[in-house]
Order: sequence, then structure tokens, then C-alpha cells
Amino acid sequence: MAELLFELLSEEIPARMQAKAAADLERLVVERLKEARLEHGKAQSFVTPRRLALVVDGLPDTQPDISVERKGPKVDAPEKAIAGFLKSTGLTLDQCEQRETPKGMVWFAVSEEKGRATAEVLADLIPEALEKLPWAKSMRWGSGRARWVRPIHSILCLLGSNVVPVTFHETQAGNATRGHRVLAGGEFSVTDFADYRDKLRAAFVMLDSAERQQIIRDGAARLADAEGVSVKPDDALFAENAGLVEWPAPLLGQIDAEFMEVPGEVLSSAMRKHQKYFSLEDENGTLAPYFVMVANMETEDGGAAIVAGNERVLRARLSDAKFFWDQDRKQTLSSRTPALKHIVFHAKLGTLDEKVDRIQALAVELCQYIPGSERDRVRSAARLCKADLSTEMVGEFPDLQGIMGRYYALADGEAPEVAEAIAEHYSPLGPGDVCPSAPESVAVALADKIDSLAGFFAIDEKPTGSKDPYALRRAALGVIRLILENELRIPLLRVFQAAANAADSDPSQALLDFFADRLKVHLREKGVRHDLVSAVFALGGEDDLVRLMARVDALGEFIGSEDGGQLLTAYKRATNILRIEEKKDNKSYSGEVDKARLVAPEEKALDSSIDFAVTETLFFISEEDFAGAMAANTALRAPVDAFFDQVTVNAEDAALRVNRLNLLSKIRDSLDRIADFSKIEG
Repeated sequence: MAELLFELLSEEIPARMQAKAAADLERLVVERLKEARLEHGKAQSFVTPRRLALVVDGLPDTQPDISVERKGPKVDAPEKAIAGFLKSTGLTLDQCEQRETPKGMVWFAVSEEKGRATAEVLADLIPEALEKLPWAKSMRWGSGRARWVRPIHSILCLLGSNVVPVTFHETQAGNATRGHRVLAGGEFSVTDFADYRDKLRAAFVMLDSAERQQIIRDGAARLADAEGVSVKPDDALFAENAGLVEWPAPLLGQIDAEFMEVPGEVLSSAMRKHQKYFSLEDENGTLAPYFVMVANMETEDGGAAIVAGNERVLRARLSDAKFFWDQDRKQTLSSRTPALKHIVFHAKLGTLDEKVDRIQALAVELCQYIPGSERDRVRSAARLCKADLSTEMVGEFPDLQGIMGRYYALADGEAPEVAEAIAEHYSPLGPGDVCPSAPESVAVALADKIDSLAGFFAIDEKPTGSKDPYALRRAALGVIRLILENELRIPLLRVFQAAANAADSDPSQALLDFFADRLKVHLREKGVRHDLVSAVFALGGEDDLVRLMARVDALGEFIGSEDGGQLLTAYKRATNILRIEEKKDNKSYSGEVDKARLVAPEEKALDSSIDFAVTETLFFISEEDFAGAMAANTALRAPVDAFFDQVTVNAEDAALRVNRLNLLSKIRDSLDRIADFSKIEG
């Protein structure tokens, strides 16, 4: 058994592409090894800014021999057909076999195919895998026609201690590589993966991206602790920095005091977007006058020159941010709203100014369902919520939209509730984002999302498959979270109709169906069964998500109990009998039960129990006590069991049979008042 070691050394690979490229390389090579019948042990890929590497353990020296079998014509086929078959196989008739098949005696050609040397297979296999590597962007360089993410420098490929003759884009594989671009010398040869990894480390290259990331995390935390502050959490930035360096060296820099009057979010965004720096915060979450940068080398002066250079660059960046901050405050936020008339939201849905008009009207309408919301503040917040899109700051830092609106609103003397609603109206942006709870914020956030959903559904721009260019699935999940986490009793259909504001293109029912699907996704992530949601939605007319969730929770507890589980079984038994008999008789059994025809004591007891359960169920549902409604039906278990044990439904007496089938439909109808039990699995 031998070890495969492969490395492709190139110019710097963009950090955002590295992890996927390493995973794709491993996947593509492993798939082809399987196709080539080359069993192997563990496969592991690595990536640094300049190299893609792969190691595969336990490869055999050669492919296994295989027996190749080809079916030919029938034995009594024309000579011409048999001759053609022999020519295609390269065999004589004596070397073929006759076998009995359902179609008679048939010629079969059987030959042994010797396995190729693994090195030969790899020489073909690896370039094929590299050609299939799906880069988001690639380039040509020099005079060649080769395309790759960045210009290729060298290839290393070993099987055991031997070089595999791989050629890719005119680059021939060898047994040598290079270390750090600045800190290491020239080429060095390696013998296996352990030697490769150790010599790279000696040449100032940490091969494992997870190790580089941990070095950055630990170093940044240590530097922050020394100043009594902490690193602002940012997993994506840690991963990105690990993709920018091969020998990480975290360093601490300082922000000039003149920039600290600029909002912390602006400084953090500028440092992150342009320089990939980490922001530091004090115990109150306020931006500290420091930053952490990650150098790609250690220096004799402890990084002093590198820090000074980066502070100089940052000073220029933050000067621009401070200029935008000072300039934007020369105008009030309200004076910027006319500029929204010149920004198109969507060709069929008008400008941002028109969208703001719709948001304002809908947000005020929603106030009646949001306890504590003050209409005048909601109206002001809705009118101003998009105004910061015309500011210089948001033009430079789009991720600060809403946040800058809050700062400018406060500077203009707007109420704090209005300013917060402006900042929070985009939230929640995802499952990990904080959901607004302030009444005014909730009203504007709901109005913004519902307006987009209703508008795009009205012009038939719904999400299709994996395509969702307007992030409508995210908007729907945001609405669901806003309603459920704030326990708002909102009639969605009525709100959708108000948002659509057009009877000829009212998308309300389609939107409600869309919300049902999104709710299932949201609840599945929380461990709630999707079939229970379907069972409640199937009742129809339920557009109050809080009430719906109360039904789902009660149904889940009911089905999870012994009585509920047995009743579900009885329900399915009753509906199965009804389905069979209705199909056979070509009619529906849903008529009134004739009490005079109830003969057996078990059917009399069941009929009486159903009547009582229905009365109780309707009362509890009217009180929105869904647990009570479920509990009212547990009393049916014993009479249902007794009925099925003692009563023959398909009696010889036709009238008696019809009456008992109607009694079964009464069981079904009783339970379907609390949920459509046919939708429940198990």
C-alpha cells in the first residue's frame, strides 16, 4: 500500500474560494479513484493562500484484474452477425462461451483485463479532476490557453516515494515545493506527507487552515486581554484571515482619538471591509480605540514597522469615513426622503418613495395588532426608514443601512423609539439575528417585509426551486419570527389583502400557502414535526400564527400520549374502511346517524361519546383552549376500541351497514374538528 501526496502551488488563491476548492479537489479525486477500482484509506485535503494539497492513504500498487463479459448474438444468428461480434471483441469463436438465456442460447465473450499500475492511472486521473474543479472565477496568463484561478507555479505528486508523471497545463509534476514567499529560501524536495508537512512548517507555512485560524484567535484574544478589552465576535473574518496568510502573526494597532467620535459601527465596517482588521470592544460593547491585524510573518522588531504602516493606511480610510459622517449630518434625515423618488425599487413596483408610502400605510394598519405601538411614532419611523440610502455613508458602506439612519435620526432630535425602529426594520435578517421586540420597530419591520412579499407575489415573482433573487423566503421567516416571538395576534389574510391593495391581483391565499411552507421549515429546525403543522393548516381559514402554534403544540402533546396514539390508529382504521366502502359503493358516507338503528350497546355508547366530545371540543376551541379540546377527545378511546372489537361494520342488513358507516364518518368528523388527522404520519 502506498500514500498519494499531491500539491499544486500557485499565486494567491482568494480566501473566499479556498475551503470549497480543497473540498472539491478531495471529492473529485476520491470519486475517480472509486471509478478506477482503487480502494484506499483516509483522504484529506489542505489549503493555504498559495497551495492546494491532498493526501490519500493506502492505495494499492496496481488496479485489481477484472473479468470483462460481453453478450453477443444468438448461437443460430447469421454468420455475418457472429463475425461482427468476434471482430469487436478480438476473440475467436473457440474463445467464446455459449449460455442459456430466456431468449435461447447466446454467445458470450469473456476476457481478463489486467489492472494498470496505480501511478499510470493517477497520471490520467488527477488532471481530469483538476479540469473539473469548479472555480467561481478563473483566469488566463502568459501566452497559453490554460485557465486556473491564479497562475500555476509548480506541481508536486508522489505515490510512495516515486514521482507520478502528472502534467497539468504544461506544468510537469516533481517531488519539490516551496515554503513561505518571503521567509523561506528556494525549493526543497520531500519524500512523503509527514516530511512535506514538517518541511513546510520549517519553511514558515502552516498547512492546516484550522491551525492558522486558532493561532489568530488565540493571538488576538491575548493582545485584547492585555488592553482590558475583547475581540468583537466575527467567525467569518477569522476564517478569511486564515486564508490570507501562511504564517499568521496577530498584531495590535491603535485608532487615532480624532476618529472615535464617529459611530463605532462605521469604524468597524471600514476596518473589516477594507483592511480585514478585527475590532475590539470594552465590557459594554463599545468600540475600543484598538484593532488587531494579522501579518504574514514575524519580524525582528516585533511587527512595529508593519503596525505603523497599517495605522497609516487606516488613518486614510477612517478620514474618508469621518468626512462622510460630517457631511451627512449637514442635512436632516427627513430632507433626504424626496431623493427616494429617484431610486427604483423594482420596475413593476415603483420607486423607493412609493414603497415607503406603502410601508407607512401598512405599519399604521398593523398598530391595532401590536400592543404598545404609538401610531405617530410608527408613521415617522416608516417615513424615514429608507432615507439613509441616499447618504454618502451608506453609499460607501451598504451594510450600515438602517444603523446610520438611527444615528442621523437621533442627531435630528427624533424620538429614540423612532430611531430604533429605523435601525431595526431590516431585522431579523437570518435565523441567528436578534428579533426586534420594541412595538414601533416590530410594526415597521413587519410592514417592510410584508409589502415586499405581497408586491412580488402580485407581479408573479415568486421563489422557484433554489432561486430566490428577492430573498422572499428570508422575508417570510422574518415575519414568522416577528409574530411568534412577540406573540402577536395578526390575521395574516386581512393584512396581506391590505398590503396587496388590488383585488384583481390579490396574492393573499398564495402568500398564506407560502407561509405554511416557510413555517414548516422554521419549526423543523426547532424539532417540531411538519405533519402536525400540515394537519392544522389543512383545516383552512387559520391565519393567526400564534393560535396555529397553540394548536400544533396541543396536537403534538395529544398524539404523543397513549390515548392520542390509540385514537390516531382508530381514526386511520375508520377512514380506511370508509375509503374502501365509499369507492366500492361509489358514494360518500357522511350522513346523520339514525339513533333508532343503533342496535349494539357498543355503537350506542360510541355515538353518545362522540356527541359529548363534539360539544366539549367546540366549547374549548371557542375559548382557544386547544389542550382542553384534545383532552375532550381522549374519552373516545375506550368506546372506539369497544366498537371495533364487538361490532361488525359491514353487516348483512344494508340499512344497518349504512348507519354504521355513517357512525365511522362521525368519528372522523369529530377528530377533524381539531386537526386533519389524515395528514398525521405514523
